[in-house]
Amino acid sequence: MAKSLTSVVGVDVGRYSLKSVLLQKKSGNRFVVANVGSQLLDETKDPTPNEIAAQIKILLKQMGAGAKACSVALNTPEAFMRIIEQPETPTDVLRDALRLNGMTLLNQDCRDFVLDCDIIPTTGAVDEALGGQKRYLVAGLPRTYLTQISEALDKGGIKDVAALQLAPVSAFNAFEFAQHEEFNNQAFFLLDIGHTSSTMMIGVKRELVLIRNIDFGGKSLLEALCNLSGDSVDTVFKALDQEDEVMVENARMVLGAFTREIGSSIGFVEGRREETISQIWVSGGLAKNKTVLRVLGEELRMPCQAWNALNRCEINVPASKRSRLAEDASDFNVACGAAAQLLA
Repeated sequence: MAKSLTSVVGVDVGRYSLKSVLLQKKSGNRFVVANVGSQLLDETKDPTPNEIAAQIKILLKQMGAGAKACSVALNTPEAFMRIIEQPETPTDVLRDALRLNGMTLLNQDCRDFVLDCDIIPTTGAVDEALGGQKRYLVAGLPRTYLTQISEALDKGGIKDVAALQLAPVSAFNAFEFAQHEEFNNQAFFLLDIGHTSSTMMIGVKRELVLIRNIDFGGKSLLEALCNLSGDSVDTVFKALDQEDEVMVENARMVLGAFTREIGSSIGFVEGRREETISQIWVSGGLAKNKTVLRVLGEELRMPCQAWNALNRCEINVPASKRSRLAEDASDFNVACGAAAQLLA
């Protein structure tokens, strides 16, 4: 019988940055964050596998030794995730069907994608409503991208990947890990605001109900605010932190279309399920800005709360990283979720 893992490095491979968490499982269902690391990538061009590999080597050096496995989450706008309803089908058969009949089943040609799928567990009431159908989560990555990332991981020193998944799945796992009560017993809305795009996920009592990707992120907001005010990014950040009235109203205007998309997603799910979403859990860079959270909450008329998966854990990182980790903890949700999947 294989021995259970007690130490895993979770790595979040994004387009603009790399992040990692060394997570350890102790007795009594205790979890310890033993180290964290992050590296920026050049955002002015698509990095080559060698350039990504060089940054991965630095990242692993920051993490030190001690992990027996590595779990990787990939975050790229080239990926897609969909929820489909199908008669119950073995996943290997469904993968082949999706690859050959993507336009029919997904309205997308999938021949150049590497696909994976898994059944979404549902309750008895949902099963009855589906009339014998099952719900499946389908994920796809361009084959060329996966080949490049595999090369970068291998050259960077990650030669044996214990698990590989898309970042939204890791974020969903991280929420289960950190907010067990809400995950199991409530309807919940997860909003991850990335650099150039944002991901919305709605779950109901463990079940993933909706997932959407929106072409709006922190960069979009800041660029729009800079154009409206004529100020620099640093000045815009300062004005938001100080709750400057003009900047707040500019932010409200820029966020208008974004909040309408969020509201329509909530309305869609609440209209189909006898559940109420009463709070939005926010992660990503803008989750650290209280003014942005307040404006989102006012426009959506419900609390918008930043969350981080590391709250579940004891923190035992090197002293030199503690102050920064306290400020940027939510940035490591995806990496933590990737690691927790193998430990929980």
